[in-house]
Amino acid sequence: MIAACREIRRNILRISKASGHGHIPTCFSVVEMLYGVYQTIRHDPANPSWEGRDISILSKGHASLGLYCVLAHFGYFDVEKVHSYGAFGSDFGCHPDRLKVPGVEVSTGSLGHGIGVGVGMALGLKLKKSDRRVLVLIGDGESNEGTVWESVMVASNLDLDNFTILFDNNRSQERCLPIPNPVERFRSFGCDSIEVDGHDVEALKEALSRRASGVKVIVANTIKGYGCRTLAENIFAWHRRSPGEAEFQKLMDELDAETV
Repeated sequence: MIAACREIRRNILRISKASGHGHIPTCFSVVEMLYGVYQTIRHDPANPSWEGRDISILSKGHASLGLYCVLAHFGYFDVEKVHSYGAFGSDFGCHPDRLKVPGVEVSTGSLGHGIGVGVGMALGLKLKKSDRRVLVLIGDGESNEGTVWESVMVASNLDLDNFTILFDNNRSQERCLPIPNPVERFRSFGCDSIEVDGHDVEALKEALSRRASGVKVIVANTIKGYGCRTLAENIFAWHRRSPGEAEFQKLMDELDAETV
């Protein structure tokens, strides 16, 4: 694990403990993906509304704390501001709000919606003959929503070669409705799909930079709770809770020891 991603996870733990909120395991599974995205796309933290920027959307909005900590790392705002996460009147809600948080492109939280908005944005940019890109990060559990596959069909039919889907394959739905062989599933919808280690930043950056014929899909194989054995081995128990003092210290020690 690279040092920057470890520090982002430390901040997620600190803020979750202080706030009493947070989907820690799912935030941990997307850290390298988000980090790789913001190292690859065109963006300007000093001018989040820059007209030449690429668009990055976190469709699985319950991982908002992970997004906030990544945006803070890249200089969109001071991470200390995120410590108000989940509090009454805070700009940093448990789902991201594009009108309140610099760098958030779409207000998400209702699963399956972010990808549809992303398809519309990509189509609009293509009609304008812009070279800007749209990237949407979706979850494997979120992909039980029919709107996800409707959006994929539309994007493929329109040949949106400026549109990239990052699929967080953290197996969160293994007890319910898993999606086996997601690479082949997306290919069957006409997408240019590849599979990578979702915790390998360099592999992610290479995949993000690769030219694709049509809609690009990056299936990122991840571990929910990556970095802490306690989280990774108890993903359902930790789905929606924050640590107490003793648990916090244990998780920080595991993160420093990189037990997963």
